Amino acid sequence: MAAVCVFCASSERIDPSYVELAREVGSALGRRGHTLVSGGGALSMMGAVAQAAREAGARTVGVIPRALLDLEVGDQDADELVVVDDMRTRKGLMDARSDAFLALPGGLGTLEELTEAWTARFLGMHVKPVVALDLHGLWDPLRAQVDLMIERGFVRADAVATLEWAFSVDEALDLIEAGLAHPVRVVPSVDEALESEPPV
Repeated sequence: MAAVCVFCASSERIDPSYVELAREVGSALGRRGHTLVSGGGALSMMGAVAQAAREAGARTVGVIPRALLDLEVGDQDADELVVVDDMRTRKGLMDARSDAFLALPGGLGTLEELTEAWTARFLGMHVKPVVALDLHGLWDPLRAQVDLMIERGFVRADAVATLEWAFSVDEALDLIEAGLAHPVRVVPSVDEALESEPPV
């Protein structure tokens, strides 16, 4: 089955319902026979998704920067805990080890991870499914912001289709599995390809 990278919060200040959502995702990944790839933390949603996945029989792989080992408390129970030097290496390794991306509610790090995976998908750099699970409306302002950027010509309307939104755990995993079974490569426009080039 697939290796699913889950982006989510490590904050312990959030409502417990979000931690329970992470547990539900981890359990579902295990039941469906998937591997979990995560940020390697043991706190809050990040810890809950990994623990629940293992309890349901999933293999778990955590990738964590050395500087965050103490801050996020490394998931020492992971089947594989990879300690890296920095955030860029972390994201690159999580990307390389994953077949799909699932974003749960989270903070700035989760937002960055989601938008990076989404942008790369829209630019045709990978064909991996990118799904955001939003039961409580945390990502509603992001959806509104993207709609505004489309309205003002900064984003092409078909960019929306390269990120799929789910409103239940089963719907999120169904979308991932459908995307894995029938991958579609996006061909970016000339303008988007130029925008993705580094400045000279």
